[in-house]
Amino acid sequence: MIREIKLEDKENWKKLYRGYAEFYKVEMNEKILNTVWNWVHDKNHEVNGLGYVIDNNLVALAHYRKMPSPLRGQYIGFLDDLYVDPNHRGKKIGEKIINKLNEISKANGWNLVRWITRENNSRAKALYDRVSEKSTWDVYELK
Repeated sequence: MIREIKLEDKENWKKLYRGYAEFYKVEMNEKILNTVWNWVHDKNHEVNGLGYVIDNNLVALAHYRKMPSPLRGQYIGFLDDLYVDPNHRGKKIGEKIINKLNEISKANGWNLVRWITRENNSRAKALYDRVSEKSTWDVYELK
């Protein structure tokens, strides 16, 4: 079942988000975890959280937000994070979450959800190639 991430999900969410950070080789600590957790539960913050629950346990997470698209003169959706516990992969959970985000996008008038992934994330890219269109945009960063 897909639903908003709830306060009682905190320990499972932390475990999942640590797994997500480990996959991307990004250092994770309690300060970051607490910051993101607070964002997800602050109704005035743009970051929202969805979870996939099996037997009352959070087994997947997604963080998303609305984002302005000046060329369109409207908001679009942006999927920041999507992670499924390795023990629950292969059950189309990621696809179900993306489909839910598509519903949320349409309900909010965004009509587009965008996300990025690493070029070597072949398992996720196989899903993304199946359920979406790869854009022609390259991503750059200033550090």
